[in-house]
Amino acid sequence: MNNKSNIVGATSVVATAGVAGATASSVVGASAATIMASTAGTAGASLAATAGATGLAGGAATASGVAAIGSTVGGGMAAGAVITAVAPIALVGVVAYGISSIWDELW
Repeated sequence: MNNKSNIVGATSVVATAGVAGATASSVVGASAATIMASTAGTAGASLAATAGATGLAGGAATASGVAAIGSTVGGGMAAGAVITAVAPIALVGVVAYGISSIWDELW
């Protein structure tokens, strides 16, 4: 089969794995300041800030959000940084795969 959706899906998996690997290599075993610096200005940082503790703003909201997200998988800030970096890439991949699958069915 030569479905374009398979190509889109495989590309999405590779992109997600690449982002996860790059983020993990920069944050695993790093200090909180290094983790914050590596995630600053990303879509993941915005995601983490919305998950942060109520009443916090800026870096404190982002730090608490990254830690809270990481705690859902038994980790801390480093795990949260990887999850928040990968989530937007994975979401785009899922949407692109779904659209491509529909396209394959129609044509």
